[in-house]
Amino acid sequence: MFLVFLVLTVLNNASAQKATPSPDSLFNAPDTVCINQPVKLTSNVFNRVNYYWGFCSGYLMNAPTGVNLGRSFKFDNPTGIDIAFDSGNYYGFVINKGDRNGRTLLRLNYGTSLNNVPTVTNFGDLTKGLPVNPTSLFLVKDTFAHHWHLFVSGGFTSATSTMARIDFGAHLSNPRPNIVNFGNYNGLLNYPKGIFIAQDSTNIWYGYVVNHNNSELIRLDFSFNVSNTPLMSTMGVVADPGGNPIISFPTDMAAIKDNKQWYLFVTNKGDNSIARIDLGKSLSPAPLAITGANLGNFLFRIDSPSSITLNRDCGDLYAYVTDSTTSQLVGIQMTTALGPYNAVSYSVLGGMDFPSGISSILRDKDNLYGFICNAGDSTLTRINFVQCTNSSIPSYTEVNPPVYSYNAPGIYNIYYVINQGQPNMQVDCKTITVIANPPLYLSNDTTLCQGDTLKLYAISSLADSIRWMTTYNIDTSYLYRDSARVAPNYNTSYAVRLYYPFGCVVDTNVDINVSKVLADAGPDRWVKDGATTTLGGPYTSMFDSTWNRRYSYEWEPVQYLSDPLVANPVASPPFDFTYYLTVTELNDTFKCQRKDTVTVRMKCDDIYLPNVFAPNSENYETSHFGIINQQIAKLNYFRIYDRWGTLVFETTNVTQAWDGNFNNKPCPVGVYVWVADAFCSSGRRINKTGNVTIMR
Repeated sequence: MFLVFLVLTVLNNASAQKATPSPDSLFNAPDTVCINQPVKLTSNVFNRVNYYWGFCSGYLMNAPTGVNLGRSFKFDNPTGIDIAFDSGNYYGFVINKGDRNGRTLLRLNYGTSLNNVPTVTNFGDLTKGLPVNPTSLFLVKDTFAHHWHLFVSGGFTSATSTMARIDFGAHLSNPRPNIVNFGNYNGLLNYPKGIFIAQDSTNIWYGYVVNHNNSELIRLDFSFNVSNTPLMSTMGVVADPGGNPIISFPTDMAAIKDNKQWYLFVTNKGDNSIARIDLGKSLSPAPLAITGANLGNFLFRIDSPSSITLNRDCGDLYAYVTDSTTSQLVGIQMTTALGPYNAVSYSVLGGMDFPSGISSILRDKDNLYGFICNAGDSTLTRINFVQCTNSSIPSYTEVNPPVYSYNAPGIYNIYYVINQGQPNMQVDCKTITVIANPPLYLSNDTTLCQGDTLKLYAISSLADSIRWMTTYNIDTSYLYRDSARVAPNYNTSYAVRLYYPFGCVVDTNVDINVSKVLADAGPDRWVKDGATTTLGGPYTSMFDSTWNRRYSYEWEPVQYLSDPLVANPVASPPFDFTYYLTVTELNDTFKCQRKDTVTVRMKCDDIYLPNVFAPNSENYETSHFGIINQQIAKLNYFRIYDRWGTLVFETTNVTQAWDGNFNNKPCPVGVYVWVADAFCSSGRRINKTGNVTIMR
């Protein structure tokens, strides 16, 4: 196994590299939000060629998924693998120890996505230049010369151990790379494992390997050109400050620079542990200055470790270790290379079978990919830290992203790339913690009768402050309190925002459905003395079949009404009268009511009589002829004459009516004259003459 190490300029040039935060943050984001809280990100860079925001990107803290891609890749007891991005395409390199076909070097061609199934280029043993029993490989790019180099080590014993450099030139797609085998300088290599090569701050290239057989750390010195044949020197067996050796039959090594210090992490098969070697600020410390620590087996999670990779994502460091006997993958998260360490077992992923090598983890925008070669069945396993689906929008490609939110608690990765594919490409990422909404007592959505007042509550003991955001028909003196009085006239959603000390903001609302019951008793009116009038106006709520809204009607008092339980009764009061209408919405859970009044005033300024009547009618009102007025206080006389002037009827009783007879005999059909003299209850005197026609 090996670790791809690319200096900063390579990280800036390769669009798929791990998201290493730049010293100056490219964007601002909150640290903590609540579920469904609006998240606003602001870019600190502008006027660039392109932008990419991933709001729910794959994140190394999350558990990976795995899939086995099968054994169609010409693997033959593979022992090392890694991947890289070059000129818009992804490549992988695998070394086979070879049980059937001997040692070989394979190139996996993924094309533009690591999600593709790769094709294979088999370089064979490169005219026998490939070390015997190849054990590890390491890929590095010389950013000054713009050349790619692949280093391979191998051999079981000091006599057979060698190291080789394979030169691909400017592109990893080179179909005919060159190879140089360095041999074994002074016999220092003894079953070498885990190559690492990088350029120091002095621009000198150094490398390291660990010997499996004698647990020694070997340093390689390339001087100012990584294409030179390196000088090798032993750093001896590295011990902790107490003098205890920390390396025991190592199987792999990976390196990383953290806080300007270099660290090597070694997997030990001898005691099933992980060791950390502290090199310090320089890649060429004196042997006695090298120290470290044995980190143990992480509660027995490490068992026969075979390979390790180190990666940085969103400021934290992550190591992934394969176990050759259990075929498990173990992840180790660390805030810094010095810890603290948090180890997690991911069990067997993607059909891992005696895994012998793990690649570095590369990011392709919102997804992270790594690959494992399996010695047990010569298959290829792909692990993937996939993009999540918990953000309201997954990504955006403009400088100012819209407000979005997360729908579940967790730690999410925001990934930001500017000038992707350009020489001045920059990458930044941040994690945002989404927590469940704190305990909150909130008024339920409810129905309110129009015109009523309701008190709403939004109470949370953890909140720093509160603000009611809707100002319609709300008592403004309560806007910053946990309760508010409202009196909406139509359906309204009252939004409220609660602020918490840990950065969480909860936006929620209470929906008020307003029941609009209308009562219209009609306008106040004058009616002629003795006449009738129909009560009720056009604005009274009536049955609504669309919403199945039903209503009841009640008029009070009930006197002189044709029906007090209908919307439009007929009223015939004998004097001024006020009626009250109550309209009630018939609902199983609530009863909204509205009331209205109407006053009927009687107008007594005339004598009201019909102008025709039929004595033979079966209806008393049409078979008799009399004064209709209800407000006659005194009737001086009411007289009826035939056309010859004969008095045929006379009374001083306002309720007495003529039946059309005279001297007990029916009067003939014709026109008769009447005269009346009376006083209204108001004291007004009325003297009037008229005529009426008898019909038989």
